[in-house]
Amino acid sequence: MRAGEGALVLYSGGQDSATCLAWALSRYERVETIGFDYGQRHRVELECRADLVAGLRSAFPDWSRRLGDDHMVRLDAIAQLGQTALTQDIAFRMAEDGLPNTFVPGRNIIFLSFAAAAYRRGLRRIVAGVCETDYSGYPDCRDDTIKAMQVALNLGLDRRFVLETPLMWRDKAQTWELARELGGDALVELIRMRSHSCYAGERAHEHAWGFGCGACPACALRASGWETWRAGA
Repeated sequence: MRAGEGALVLYSGGQDSATCLAWALSRYERVETIGFDYGQRHRVELECRADLVAGLRSAFPDWSRRLGDDHMVRLDAIAQLGQTALTQDIAFRMAEDGLPNTFVPGRNIIFLSFAAAAYRRGLRRIVAGVCETDYSGYPDCRDDTIKAMQVALNLGLDRRFVLETPLMWRDKAQTWELARELGGDALVELIRMRSHSCYAGERAHEHAWGFGCGACPACALRASGWETWRAGA
């Protein structure tokens, strides 16, 4: 526990951000969350956020006492500026630039810039669930990008920020294992049942790893990680 320190977690309602929230709650005395409504087609994840937090509060009283305010920011312009499979009802595919069309240009850069306003709330640590080990190739999830953003925010706001990425070098199986290390089977089950990763926004079908369409890139990563983790658990 870092005495006297607080953190702001970029919390979407997905597996990665839920694990990062638990990670922050295990380390900091005060933790706030921030979510972004950017017109995502899987905005059901935003509806899962409160349900997952309610489960955390009920199952982990010590964490509940540390969990502070939640902030929701509307960023509709993101959907207006670029055609992506996360903001429009189009098929998932590779784009001409070699990136999947689920890539929302600069999304994490924008999120981190907004989150940095939290310094006025006494929060200088920003926790993000980005990952370069087991991901879809998004350039704004890379470690180099996050390090560059930390420098830019520190210079641009004349403050000392620390951008923390506990999942950067973990694959999805290791992310499931981290959840178990942090909160045991209870946390794993909460994340499995109440978080949302499916890009199609599907929550009608339950799988061993949670709810989703089972076919989109996010479901494929989550399912593969779950199977690998369970095989070695």
